[in-house]
Amino acid sequence: MTSDEVAPSKAQPAAAAGTVDRSHKGEAAPAVSFFDPAGKKISLADFRGEPVLLNLWATWCAPCIKEMPSLDVAAAAMRGKVRVIAVSQDMEREKVAPFFAERQLKNLDPYVDPDLGLSLTYKVNLPTTIMLGADGRELWRVSGAMDWAGPEAKALMDEATA
Repeated sequence: MTSDEVAPSKAQPAAAAGTVDRSHKGEAAPAVSFFDPAGKKISLADFRGEPVLLNLWATWCAPCIKEMPSLDVAAAAMRGKVRVIAVSQDMEREKVAPFFAERQLKNLDPYVDPDLGLSLTYKVNLPTTIMLGADGRELWRVSGAMDWAGPEAKALMDEATA
């Protein structure tokens, strides 16, 4: 190789936003508390018995804001099959309910995690969406925004009910 040639890079490219990651399949949901829309402390264990699509997001996160309308559509389409839970990682809880009202998100409830317990425990950036089976174990996750109303997302959510 001459001094003008560049050796090929051995670094792997980063996964594209919206890429499905199954490397955590089978891991149990963390026992982390967060708040339901009424302000009551709950955890993911409270949803055991039904598949849960857990979306971690924040009002200041542009990709999160972009995917919220499609997540709202998915929540309506999957009602009775998969529970869609959007848990805000905003430290200021009072920002979340007005955000939902402003954007007319009618099929999602404003859950909040002001201590960032879920995103810190999962060690993820926002947005991240994690599919949990009815047994509370992870099936897959998606980092970055995704069109949750599209056919690829529906097929992924259908895995939880198969």
